[in-house]
Amino acid sequence: MKAATQKMLTIAITGMNAKPDNPGPGLAVARCLRLHYGDQIRIIGLGYDVLDPGLYLHEISDSSYLLPYPSAGEQQLMERMAFIQQQESIDILIPCLDAELLSFTRLNHEFKELGIAMLIPDVSQLRDRNKDRLGELARSAGIRYPETKNITSAEFFYHCHDDGWKYPMVVKGIFYDATIVHNADEGAAAFRQVAASWGYPVLVQRYVEGHEVNLTAVGDGKGKLLGATMMRKQAVTDKGKAWSCVTIEDQHLLDDANKLAEALQWAGPLEVEMLKEKDGQYLLIEINPRFPAWIYLAAEADSNLPAALVQLIAGQDVTLGTAKTGMMMIRYAQETVIDLETFESMSMYGAYMPKSSIAEDDVPQKNNGVEA
Repeated sequence: MKAATQKMLTIAITGMNAKPDNPGPGLAVARCLRLHYGDQIRIIGLGYDVLDPGLYLHEISDSSYLLPYPSAGEQQLMERMAFIQQQESIDILIPCLDAELLSFTRLNHEFKELGIAMLIPDVSQLRDRNKDRLGELARSAGIRYPETKNITSAEFFYHCHDDGWKYPMVVKGIFYDATIVHNADEGAAAFRQVAASWGYPVLVQRYVEGHEVNLTAVGDGKGKLLGATMMRKQAVTDKGKAWSCVTIEDQHLLDDANKLAEALQWAGPLEVEMLKEKDGQYLLIEINPRFPAWIYLAAEADSNLPAALVQLIAGQDVTLGTAKTGMMMIRYAQETVIDLETFESMSMYGAYMPKSSIAEDDVPQKNNGVEA
């Protein structure tokens, strides 16, 4: 009697955009899984824009779909995911964008009923690491944090000296974007741009000189971190994202990350960003509730965290090496070339699947509620 053939895992990954100055992590997460599993898994690329290049890379995504923007609401997201699940039988979903995490968290039970498993933080964990509440978390964990203020008007920048604020300072969005401003006009312009992109509140933060060190890991939901990998930024984009970085070992960074994981009882991927000042002191900058865009560096340094996450969710033995130090990443832009038929398929139907793998009756209905 032949042994039953083990089902090939199907893993869906969001955030397949690749803007040079602010790339999404999804493409890097998918590359990590291909590095570990090769063709022994199926990867479903999920994006929000028809121009997300990761949707069209055949060596990465076996099939690709557009999702409705988070602002469309959770009902539309649930309906879309139910449709995709009918087509693909997804086993595991890895969300990779901050702005979508709250919706996915709230729908976690419904996803489980569809047969889709995730390991992500709950609503309270997401709330406590929000940028507008991070100061409270840092104080409770005994970690230094730069003074931060929520603002709702650009007028703040013309009167900030009255409250003891001096230039330069950093203007931040609730989800993304951080801009250093040097005068009131720059501050007001940054405020308007951030508010238009991410809504309110907009945050201002004291500017501190130093160099940034980051840590990424997977929280087990019980206060422990698995596979912690640390790096120092060597070169950044205009938005402060790593263009080049090198893996390091930093005990202070690791100790503080462990304190935060324990305080939050964090479940799933995370990135801890800290600033090391010239005098050697550390300041917490952000906690991101997903893998960073530089996650492929961790995989090449022998700590393949996305593969470990899949193993953890699937109930398999977790295999993680200790991250090598001195491994350097240099990001580059690469062109993705597709034919118009492929692009039209994504634009019209919100999906692209190789013709050999889909019957005519399975072609999705136009748009499926997704605005391309």
